[in-house]
Amino acid sequence: MPRLRPVLIAIGALCALMGALWIAQGLGYVDWPRSSFMLGRAVWADYGTGLAVFGLLLILLGRRLR
Repeated sequence: MPRLRPVLIAIGALCALMGALWIAQGLGYVDWPRSSFMLGRAVWADYGTGLAVFGLLLILLGRRLR
């Protein structure tokens, strides 16, 4: 179990950051990359919210492991 903790925290952090990027792209706050199909499409903000929540739950789970 000690090896699982940092893995869960790292994957959770990556998921939370990627979810935040999807939210920003879906709402039109971030225009990077210019040719992205996700820009200005609110459905991607919804997907990003789900991914960010999943990432935060993984971080929480990783922090609770001993």
